[in-house]
Amino acid sequence: MVMPNDKIRNIAIIAHVDHGKTTLVDAMLRQSGIFRANEELVERVMDSNELERERGITILAKTTGIRYNGVKINIVDTPGHSDFGGEVERALKMVDGVLLLVDASEGPLPQTRYVLMKALEAKLPAIVVINKIDRPDARIQEVLNEVYDLFIDLDATEEQLDFPVIYTNARVGAAKLCLSDAIETGDLRPLFESILKHIPEPPGDASGTLQILVANLDYSDYLGRLAIARVFNGTLHIGDEVGIAKLDGALQKTKITKLYSFEGLKRVDETIGRPGDVLAIAGVEGINIGETVTNAESPAPLAHIPIDEPTIAMMFTINMSPFAGREGQYVTSRNLRERLEKELLTNVSIRVEESGGPEAFRVMGRGELQLAILIETMRREGYELMVGKPEILTKSIGAQLHEPLEMLIIDCPEAFLGVVIEKLGTRKGKMIKMVNHGSGRVRLEFHVPTRGLIGLRSEILTDTRGTAIMNSLFHGYIEWQGDIPRRPTGSLVADRAGRSTAYAIFNLQERGEIFVTPGTEVYEGMVVGENSRSVDLDVNIVKEKKLTNMRASTADEAIRLVSPRILNLEQAIEFIRDDEYVEVTPQTIRLRKKVLQANKR
Repeated sequence: MVMPNDKIRNIAIIAHVDHGKTTLVDAMLRQSGIFRANEELVERVMDSNELERERGITILAKTTGIRYNGVKINIVDTPGHSDFGGEVERALKMVDGVLLLVDASEGPLPQTRYVLMKALEAKLPAIVVINKIDRPDARIQEVLNEVYDLFIDLDATEEQLDFPVIYTNARVGAAKLCLSDAIETGDLRPLFESILKHIPEPPGDASGTLQILVANLDYSDYLGRLAIARVFNGTLHIGDEVGIAKLDGALQKTKITKLYSFEGLKRVDETIGRPGDVLAIAGVEGINIGETVTNAESPAPLAHIPIDEPTIAMMFTINMSPFAGREGQYVTSRNLRERLEKELLTNVSIRVEESGGPEAFRVMGRGELQLAILIETMRREGYELMVGKPEILTKSIGAQLHEPLEMLIIDCPEAFLGVVIEKLGTRKGKMIKMVNHGSGRVRLEFHVPTRGLIGLRSEILTDTRGTAIMNSLFHGYIEWQGDIPRRPTGSLVADRAGRSTAYAIFNLQERGEIFVTPGTEVYEGMVVGENSRSVDLDVNIVKEKKLTNMRASTADEAIRLVSPRILNLEQAIEFIRDDEYVEVTPQTIRLRKKVLQANKR
């Protein structure tokens, strides 16, 4: 008999990057009384990963739980970037409804569209939360109309269109149901009440066949692998003998050693799991995302979670530069292979295959950002590696070659409209919509081949003096669009090893832009700057000034150096050409030619 569990609600918070998901979860945690009065609290408690704190974005979907009026509310905080869409798809499998969070000024953006589309496909009811209503440029009513348009555009049903709306200021933890109401700081009760009223109770049969879907993985040094999973049917106790229905159809038997549920930021021991519970389960060595924990005698596996295909690939190889092994702890191909295999266990939207030898791996993912985050994480863990230029994954449909297409949205001031449209025209972009809000800023929508986006961000930011906001989203496949012009400039390449000198850099400045500071160690074949012409130029950047005993009239003139352009990881990946690598070590990012000796190039 199916009995809904009225003591539980499972919700996911979905939104575009930077619209305040994690801040809202913070406020909900604080007001639910989960923390003790004397507990030290950090901002954005859910962004536990060091990279997430630095960049201010959520990368991993995380689970927390709060209690309100005797009901347990499990909250999944999801990433807003479509590069981490694999995380979002799995998070939606664990919940019965979503909070759609929209910025009161920016309105719905591409990632909002992406996660909402996935939620509507899964037939989940939504509560719309319009956040940041205290912004001076808030346009609340217009944004609400845009949200309705978006729902209609995504073919929402009548029931889905009948969503409740809540207005919040997550920073001060306040919510209200009606715009004319006064807002009380530190009072999110209207939000909690709406969740209990509009999000359905999780269905499930406590006496039926056990069905638990694994949607995420964690690791504990004491217990080994933990499966973060939701109970759909049946009841689970500690010590039960269960079967794991593997993705290939096999059944693996195991014994459950520990059960945890989530309360605030802690894991709490449980003895029993009922339908609707979101649990961390120990004793499941070798389990993978998308597999089902079920009865060992009468297995009934659930359907697998479908994950979107990767659209971009990069070559990862061991560091073979003259400076290899100086800074990193893990430098061999075995270390690299083990680390990538470990990544595959928890990251379902990445694929890895060997490529032309045991030292090189082709890593495929959703986008540049996702792969750059992986490289940055490995670098911080002490790995040294080299990565090649991102390439696009094409596919043949019929006899035609197709490439991935992105929907790109750019917000920029009116003054830069012409230069942005021109830039996208050369990259085979087609403008499909243009909206002028009358505030001096214009929103442009384009369809652009994914190839056209590589290296675009830095160019657009330069052209618009840092004022443009770019967001993109995978949109499908399109016939191959022909040649797209690449970087029009060449590289300045060091022709010998040594330390760069101010004297040499001063004389090279007029040739182009320099990437290194005086005193940097360089080796032959290292890219030290960007040539202003289209060809590569070998330069001597370690040349010293000849000293004579004659005093020249210009001897005491100070050398004035233009400050160098120090590239971060994403800029370096965007900058390189097909015959170059980015060398990544724990402390340095260098660019180099694939073939170091000038006479062999």
